[in-house]
Amino acid sequence: MKPLGEEKKDLENKKNSLDQNIDEKIDFSKVKVEPLFEDMIDFETFSKSDFRVVKVKNCEEVPKSKKLLKFTLDDGSGKDRTILSGIKEYYNAEDLIGRNLVAIVNLPPRKMMGIESEGMIISAIHEEEGEERLNLLILSNRIPAGAKLY
Repeated sequence: MKPLGEEKKDLENKKNSLDQNIDEKIDFSKVKVEPLFEDMIDFETFSKSDFRVVKVKNCEEVPKSKKLLKFTLDDGSGKDRTILSGIKEYYNAEDLIGRNLVAIVNLPPRKMMGIESEGMIISAIHEEEGEERLNLLILSNRIPAGAKLY
């Protein structure tokens, strides 16, 4: 069911505005982050991960899903890449079109809601006043799709 009236307004207000002022003051005393992993991995294991800049060609809500957005991405390969991400409660799909994001592109495909997802969009999460907050890693549009991150 779609939210109506005040419930819809609250949901829209909760979603991140991509036009927020970069100089917005944040009270970090209210922020809680997850502890760092104590287990170390070797450089060879880490270097197997292929992080790429991806340009969002299209983004839409997955029908019948409360969490998923379906991204159609340009990863620089010449072939569209589809990635599903559970960030619907944080971002409006339309606001992400044309943005450059970071994705890991060499994960094995995984089906969700009958759609094959070919990677993972990278975001940062933390807790603030008992509520989870999520921020996508959004990059400058000056960086070309397919650029590798090291």
